[in-house]
Amino acid sequence: MTIETITPIYTAHGKATGGREGTATSGNQNLKLSTPRELGGAGGEGTNPEELFAMGYAACFIGALKAVGAGQKIAVPADTSIESSVSIGKILHGFSIAVELKVSLPGLAPDVADKLIADAHMVCPYSNATRGNIDVKLSRI
Repeated sequence: MTIETITPIYTAHGKATGGREGTATSGNQNLKLSTPRELGGAGGEGTNPEELFAMGYAACFIGALKAVGAGQKIAVPADTSIESSVSIGKILHGFSIAVELKVSLPGLAPDVADKLIADAHMVCPYSNATRGNIDVKLSRI
């Protein structure tokens, strides 16, 4: 598989200190991190990398839906939402993640919504970054 080189349009910067029990900062965000009990941590009020990935992928995928919709002259509903789940688990050599995106496109015909979701999955930066590396399940709700 050949890696395509990009010409950056925007670059985000972040910093993590202390790992899963530390902090993560980016721009005006300063987040406390905590390890979920399921991963041997204390849980707590902080967030974790899987939650951050879930939110980022969902938001980015909605952006892809809007971009594809505009190109196909399909009005993406203003109340479009995505329920995103990111699971972490063991694989043969370490750990990996799996993603499930449940896409709600209220008011769109099922066949139109399904095509829009499939087309958005082909252009979404998160989908392109994960394609062939992790399981990504897409469904319409």
